[in-house]
Amino acid sequence: MSGTDDSGDTAKWVVDVFDKNCPSRHTHELVSGKWGSLALVALREGTYRFNALRRRVDGVSEKMLSQTLQGLERDGMVVREAQNTIPPHVEYSLTPLGRRVADRQFAIIELLEGEYDEIVAARERYDAK
Repeated sequence: MSGTDDSGDTAKWVVDVFDKNCPSRHTHELVSGKWGSLALVALREGTYRFNALRRRVDGVSEKMLSQTLQGLERDGMVVREAQNTIPPHVEYSLTPLGRRVADRQFAIIELLEGEYDEIVAARERYDAK
């Protein structure tokens, strides 16, 4: 993968999330963390205003959701659109990249929910030791 650095020179990026210096590691942490993955999957359902999204992602604080959305916006997965209304409000939606990531996150959630009986049984076996 290549790109341009701040000086305009072509730069080479080595992308390997297992490397501690990999620039993709931050994005991986953001989208695979609890709030990032839940926000992405919620936005997969459609456009949300901030407070509606906060209600959908039950348990997230206003500060944490705000930070998560800023990170997702910075990494090109979420679009923040300020509506010029009275009172003003902000809406969040997925970019095409965000949609692709959210679809994969949703597949993981579906898998885990579908296999929950097996997970509970494994926990019970483990805890019985």
